[in-house]
Amino acid sequence: MAKLNKLQTATLPDAVLDRRQAVPALIENPDDFLMIAGLAGTAWEMSALTHESPRLFGLAGAMGAAPMMGLGLALAQPKRRVLVATGDGELLMNVGALATIALQNPPNLAIICVDNGHYGETGNQDSHTGLGVRLDVIATGAGFPVVHVVNTEADMAEGRRLLREGNGLTFILLRVKEGPATHEGKKNLVPHIERDRFRAALLG
Repeated sequence: MAKLNKLQTATLPDAVLDRRQAVPALIENPDDFLMIAGLAGTAWEMSALTHESPRLFGLAGAMGAAPMMGLGLALAQPKRRVLVATGDGELLMNVGALATIALQNPPNLAIICVDNGHYGETGNQDSHTGLGVRLDVIATGAGFPVVHVVNTEADMAEGRRLLREGNGLTFILLRVKEGPATHEGKKNLVPHIERDRFRAALLG
């Protein structure tokens, strides 16, 4: 198999943030949101951050599903702020979702993509973003009205503000260095249990 070439795109600075600190620092208060977490690292991180809150639907499979689940939830619950947290690998699996979400343009939806440039669950191979693909540029081209890149601690405050006060569909690319996610969250993300817990919390 031929070796993949690194794309000659406008590059971002090397990632310096540790995801285990950066994800909770950006989200800060998860009780402000209804949340969908993509599979693997983000599901563990969000579970740990929320202390297994029933307001979180964490995925253990269905790679690529989190953004579209978030869209459906945002459309169904227009008065609630909806947050999707996913990884670069999962978003690349269904990158066309960004176009559909932008066309629907729900103002109560925010998407965080935790981008470490690797497929952490399958051997830590370089992902497309590790080879130069820019998901923030794709989100802008798809039509997201608000796109923000968090590269350093200095970018965090604006990211936190946009999650809550952006008053529009928001995409935040959280760039983190290579390294493991926290595994302090739920040990078993059983789909039907997640569904039932989330539904009960949502409907009261």
